[in-house]
Amino acid sequence: MTSLPTTLVLGGARSGKSIFAERLITDSGLERIYLATATAGDDEMAARIARHRQQRGAGWATIEEPLALVEALAREASSGRAILVDCLTLWLSNLMLAERDVAAESHRLALALSEIETPVMLVSNEVGLGLVPETPLGRAFRDAQGRLNQIVAAAVPQVVFIAAGLPLWLKRPAQAM
Repeated sequence: MTSLPTTLVLGGARSGKSIFAERLITDSGLERIYLATATAGDDEMAARIARHRQQRGAGWATIEEPLALVEALAREASSGRAILVDCLTLWLSNLMLAERDVAAESHRLALALSEIETPVMLVSNEVGLGLVPETPLGRAFRDAQGRLNQIVAAAVPQVVFIAAGLPLWLKRPAQAM
C-alpha cells in the first residue's frame, strides 16, 4: 500500500478525470469506495451511470448520495479505505436544484475534508474555461462551481488538472515535488 493524499481532480468533460482518480485509488491498494452523486433522471443518464459502473469493474463498493455528501464521507471514512467522490459538479447541481445553501455546504465539505484521515479523491469539472453561459442560471452555476473548486482546492493537499488524459499537477505536498 502507498500513502495517498486527498486530491481534487479537475478537468473538462471527458478529459479523463474519473479514470485518473480511479487509478490513483486502485494503485494505493486500499479498500475502494465510490461515492456517486449522480441521479438517473432520464434514460441517457441511467445508461451513463451503468457504463461507469461497468468500466470501474469489480472491487468498488458504490454508495449513492446526491445531497448529503458530508454525512456520507463521515459515515464511510475509516482506516484502510479510500473514497472517490464522483462528482462535485453533479453534487453542486443537486444542491442548487434543491435550493440548498451552496456556500454553507461547500464550507462544510472543506471542513470535513480537513478532519477525516481517509484519503478522498474528488472529481470536479472546470467549467470556467469556455463561453459565458447564456442564461442567468447557467452563469450562477458556473460561478458557484468556480467558488466550490477554489474552496476544495484550498482544503486539500493535492490538486491536479487533467487535459486529454494527462495530469498537470497544480498543488502537491512538498515531499512529492
